Amino acid sequence: MATTTPSNEAIELEAQGDTGLEEGAPPEDTNIKRADISRIATAGFSFFVAGVHDGSLGALIPYITRTYQISTGSIAIIYGTTFSGWLIAFLTNSLLMQYLSFGTMLILGATLQLVSHMLRIWLVPFPVFAIAFMFASLGQAYQDTHANTFVAGIKTAAHRWLGLIHACYAGGLLVGPFVATGVASAPQNRWWLFYSFPAFLSLANLVVTAIAFKPFIGIRLRGRWIGPWTAASKEPMNVSETKTSVKVALKDMQKTMSSRTTWIISIFFLFYLGSVITASGWIVEYLVVVRGGDLAEMGYVPAGFNGGAFLGRLLLTEPTQRLGERWTVLSYCIICIGLQLVFWLVPNIIAASVVVSMMGFFLGPFFAAGVSVASRLFADDVKSSALSFVFVLGQVGGSVFPAMTGLIAAKAGVQVLQPTLLGLLSATACTWMLVPRKTVAHRE
Repeated sequence: MATTTPSNEAIELEAQGDTGLEEGAPPEDTNIKRADISRIATAGFSFFVAGVHDGSLGALIPYITRTYQISTGSIAIIYGTTFSGWLIAFLTNSLLMQYLSFGTMLILGATLQLVSHMLRIWLVPFPVFAIAFMFASLGQAYQDTHANTFVAGIKTAAHRWLGLIHACYAGGLLVGPFVATGVASAPQNRWWLFYSFPAFLSLANLVVTAIAFKPFIGIRLRGRWIGPWTAASKEPMNVSETKTSVKVALKDMQKTMSSRTTWIISIFFLFYLGSVITASGWIVEYLVVVRGGDLAEMGYVPAGFNGGAFLGRLLLTEPTQRLGERWTVLSYCIICIGLQLVFWLVPNIIAASVVVSMMGFFLGPFFAAGVSVASRLFADDVKSSALSFVFVLGQVGGSVFPAMTGLIAAKAGVQVLQPTLLGLLSATACTWMLVPRKTVAHRE
């Protein structure tokens, strides 16, 4: 969501859906109110913190397996606990919002992330270490969902500010491997001390979030809000209103699940996130075991992948929108498949490092482009539930495929990474070709 855990990448789905930009249309040139700048900066910092955490796992996997004396298949447990955090957030977010304002939800998310890092700043038993990832993803889900919602609700150039905070996440992905590798490769290999860095960042994140979003903090007790948050209505919700809301939600979900378009786009994100997270998570282990690279040096290779993704989001998003997402994304897919073949067939570590960075660059704009197309295809009355479903299935891809790669690698060797990546990238391209145009989507 260096492994990019299925974290922020997929939660971005719900935030970018309302940009309303037609394919190939230039963005609007508007200004933003000064009052929102500090909150946007705070949201961007929270994404950066999440990126540092998510970007570090791939660089640490070789140290984790050696310290705990576990196989690569056991790393699947970490991906499983990470997904469980996102799933819990998906199931509980709506209920918690009945009692906690969105500012309080932001603070809850920041607190959970801080707790997760504090659990890992010393060498704890592996089950505790794995469970900490659940708290991290749960906190990220709460904070990033509502930070995204806030930024998306800004009426002036929201899509640009969304792009900025998502670039902050990619920046965190870039920084994470450098810090993790530097700490892990130091004398005595006390890699777990790395988590003191995101713990410090999470503490700062908690403080600035509480300050910036103080007017939006509130708790609902006995049907009335307590705190700075001023709700539109402070009257308690009665039973009939609750039942009506549940019926409407179930009806929207049924309509969403019956839509062919929803399934196609969801499967696209399943394969896309699966390929990105599998690549970033297992590159270091592959280069060390198969290509014979030095562990201390190979730990920096994922930074190239994430750095490429960072530049891709900054440089390719605008031309992708102007030229039309449909064919540009397909072109990027073909380029990435070609680069993957070079990575597989050319047994040279330097060439692999360059190719991996280029893959990250061309994969960078996929997410924003996919969400832009999805927001135009989904009907307004089910857009929220449809994007939520896309988000969940994307998390499945970001958890299942890296975990499966680890399980297969435990039996057949980590060289299975190459055909796995080729298959995932090819499936991403094929699924993208099946995404219907807007006129088709509205007939559903």
